Amino acid sequence: MLFGYTRTSTRDKQTDDLQRRALADAGVAETAIYADQVSGSKQTSSRPGWAELQARLRSGDELVIWRLDRLGRSMIDVITTVDDLLERGVAVRSLSDGIAPSTREGRLMLNLMATFAEYERELIQERVQAGVDSARARGVRFGRPPADPVKVQRNLRTVDHLVETEGLSVVEAAKTVGWSKSTYYRNRGKDVS
Repeated sequence: MLFGYTRTSTRDKQTDDLQRRALADAGVAETAIYADQVSGSKQTSSRPGWAELQARLRSGDELVIWRLDRLGRSMIDVITTVDDLLERGVAVRSLSDGIAPSTREGRLMLNLMATFAEYERELIQERVQAGVDSARARGVRFGRPPADPVKVQRNLRTVDHLVETEGLSVVEAAKTVGWSKSTYYRNRGKDVS
């Protein structure tokens, strides 16, 4: 069965008339066209129209889109989405781009796009790592800050007191200071050694 998908941006208050006409001309029934009016920066999987379409698509179906960029703003998101569809046995056809994975040329274009997406992923990883290295060089510490030993000792005394004199369980007493049972025992073990 033929399905269609359109996406327009909320920022521009665009309509999807152009996309719908192109899909109808390609043989997609109006009732089989799913649409989203959301920012392209939102991942494809988080769009309501796309989620509804995903639930309907079966192996042997064909998804027709006006242009590949309607599936997502980043190349990584587009390639991931197309790969997922192809793995499920759903054919994909992009009208404006002329990309159909069922053809040699279409597979070539998708493979080229996948290569660029991998390159984009590596660039992002390099930029993130450079930022982390730069922050570390400036003395920025990552992770949870170390616990205040004075507060830990106070909490241990409070939990011990509640257990011994008030008759509370360790779980109940630990909750009063915002700890779990395991946090209490972990800190108690540090205290004993």
